[in-house]
Order: sequence, then C-alpha cells, then structure tokens
Amino acid sequence: MSQNIDRDSLPNPLDAEETMSRDQIESIQLTRLKETLHLAYDKVPYYKEKYDAAGVHPNDLKELDDLKIFPFTEKEDLRKTYPFGMFAVPQHEVARIHASSGTTGRATVVGYTQQDLDDWAKLGARCLRLSGVKPGWKVHNAYGYGLFTGGMGAHAAAERLGTTVIPMSGGQTEKQITLIKDFAPDAILCTPTYLLTIGDAMQRQGLDPRDTSLKVAVLGAEPWTEEMRHELEEMFGIDACDIYGLSEVMGPGVAGESRERKDGSHIWEDHFRPEILDAYDETKVLPDGEHGELVFTSLTKQALPIIRYRTHDLTRLMPGTARPGHRRMGRITGRSDDMIILRGVNLFPSQIEELILKVPALSAHFQLVLTRPDRMDQLAVKVERRPDASAEDVANAAKTLAKLIKIHVGSSCAIDVVDPETLERSMGKLKRIFDLRNS
Repeated sequence: MSQNIDRDSLPNPLDAEETMSRDQIESIQLTRLKETLHLAYDKVPYYKEKYDAAGVHPNDLKELDDLKIFPFTEKEDLRKTYPFGMFAVPQHEVARIHASSGTTGRATVVGYTQQDLDDWAKLGARCLRLSGVKPGWKVHNAYGYGLFTGGMGAHAAAERLGTTVIPMSGGQTEKQITLIKDFAPDAILCTPTYLLTIGDAMQRQGLDPRDTSLKVAVLGAEPWTEEMRHELEEMFGIDACDIYGLSEVMGPGVAGESRERKDGSHIWEDHFRPEILDAYDETKVLPDGEHGELVFTSLTKQALPIIRYRTHDLTRLMPGTARPGHRRMGRITGRSDDMIILRGVNLFPSQIEELILKVPALSAHFQLVLTRPDRMDQLAVKVERRPDASAEDVANAAKTLAKLIKIHVGSSCAIDVVDPETLERSMGKLKRIFDLRNS
C-alpha cells in the first residue's frame, strides 16, 4: 500500500560548488580554462589555425584576464566547420548531437559526450532548485523536443533534480491545458510568451489560470521584461523565474534565477567564464556592472569546447546574492542582432514590451512592423487590446503608447491597436519583428 509522503521534505542538497567562495571559483576557473584552451588547440584544427594566425597560444594564458587576448568564436565559425568540424573528440565519444533550426543560415551543430550530458543535467537541476522547484514535484515541460536543446535539456535537469517529468513539448495548446488540469503539475517549463498563450487560451475556455496547481514557472529561450513577469505572475498566481542558456554554450542551465530574490540569473562559473564586451568597441572588456554584449567560454565541455563565444545578448554582470560566489547576469535587454535602428535611434523589442505593459488597455501580444515608404524608415506597433477595453480606452491607449515610445525611446511610430486573438500566438520562440523594408 502506498504511503503519503510530504514531498517538500525530500532531500534537496546543494552541489558543493554552489557554495564556493569567489576566490575558490576563480582558482577553479583558471585551472579549467588552461585545460580547455589546450583541448581546443590540440584537438580542433580550426582553433589551432585561428590562434596561430592571431599569434596566440594556450601557454600565453597565465591569469584569467589573459583570456582577452584570444580571438572570439562566432556562430559563423560553427557554420564554416559544419557539421562536426568544431568537435574535439572522435565521433564514437559523442553521445548526442543537437543543432539550431538554421532558419537564418546553415544550422549550427553541437555535440555532447556522456560527461557533457551529465554536467548539463546537473547545472540545469541547480537552476530549477534555485527557482524553487523541489524533488517529488510534477513538472510540465512545454519546451520543444528534438534538435532544439530546450526540451531535452530541461527534461534531463528536472529528472536529475528528482521530479516527475511530464514531457509535453511545445504546441497543441488545448492539450497542454487538459494535461495541466488533469495531471496537476507543480511547475511549468516553457518560453514566457508561450505561457502567456496558454493563459489566454484558458481564459477563453472560461478557466481561471490562478486555479491551476502551478506554483512556479521557469521561463527562458527569449528575452522578457519585468513587466512580463508581473503579467504572468498575476495571471497564474505563481512565481516566474528566468533560466538562461544557448545551444552553442550548452543549452538551458548556464544560469538560473532565485525564486526568493528574482534579481537576475546566477551563472555557474565553475563551468563557464563570462565576459561583457563594449557594444561599440569589441576590443574592450567591461568591468562588472557595465552593460554590453555577453561572451562565454566553456570550462568543462569535452565534445565542443567553446572559447569566447559571442552570444549577442545584451546584459551586465553583478555580484552573486543567492549564490554569492557566482556572479549574476542582469535580465537580457535584447540581442544586438535584434536591434532596430530607426532614423538613427536604437531600440529593442523588449523596450516596446515594457512600455506596452504600462498601458492597462493593451495586452502583451504585439508585433513590430518596419517599412520604408518614401525612402524613410517607419515603425508600426501592432498590439492587441485587452478583451474588456472599450473604444474610448483603445483610442486613449494608442495615444498614450505613442507618447511613451517618443519619450523613452526617442522615436515616433504608428500605433495600430487590433482586436484580441488577431496576432500570431507563440508556440515556442515568438517572432516579434517583421521587416518589410525590402519587400
């Protein structure tokens, strides 16, 4: 006969490395960084050629700051060596392969040894634990499974933590709702815009998302704002925490956010060395606290060591809090390759999202449409009204949003408030920008 067990009392110990001091972590980083540079140089011909051409050698690294003399790795490097030219181990040691969608060019291919997979699961489990997920909980995983790292990476993390995983994958929103009602999960893993899609669909069915069993959402794979966090927490009555990762560096689990603090994601620096580049001068590495482009170097990856990989994500580094030895990264404010330059003004979709959610009559569903009539770039913001907004509310909201964008972004744009359910819904990562300037 089964016994009822208090799931919240199950053991949930921290990894020893989570509690290390800053000095201990930097000592480990230096040792592992030297090993990684030698692995890349000795086993990956592309790295050897690149470093020889730049006149640098792994032996040139004497201290952590010396990393800045080594060349960057870009997504294009992985495309040039497609499919397996960046692997540092023979094929029989590669336990799994993932790849990007390749929608904007040739796919980037990444590989993992069994040790890499074990480390990935361990670090993902750290993130989930930090975000409040507990052993014995049921976890609904709505990240996409397949070549995309999100689904399987989150799945392995949840299993490593000791949860019961519901491997739903992305899409089939009606089925998602059915399983959330019937299986009563404690936590959900997905993109923030897809959780919004699920909540909207529940409300259309006459269901209150706050009545579900969900307590925690661990959300990632796209930039999102504090305003979106508030929207989702109010909609579902949950705590929503960030998780960060990208396939070239590992996958979800590179950094995770504390449920109690919600003050940025702690980077697991026993496995990764982060840097922040000046967005306008890539030769300049910025000190902690300054905003720029995030760069990562792996310290333990065997199949695909990655040296100074340019993520194009814009953020800053800050001292650790919930895990004091590990620095935090601020919320991603955008990607340098998602930046819109509108008549000399730089703006990101996340800036528009932040302003939209300050206007009560407007929902978080929006698109940015760029056109070029009469040789001048124009931006239109298409945004859905909330179901209960009146015609007067909508007219005032459009004026208010245009004014906010002009004040805070510094550019004029057209506002098109559309009816609910008009714009495309997220089934995973959501496309925000539609550039029609060359159509």
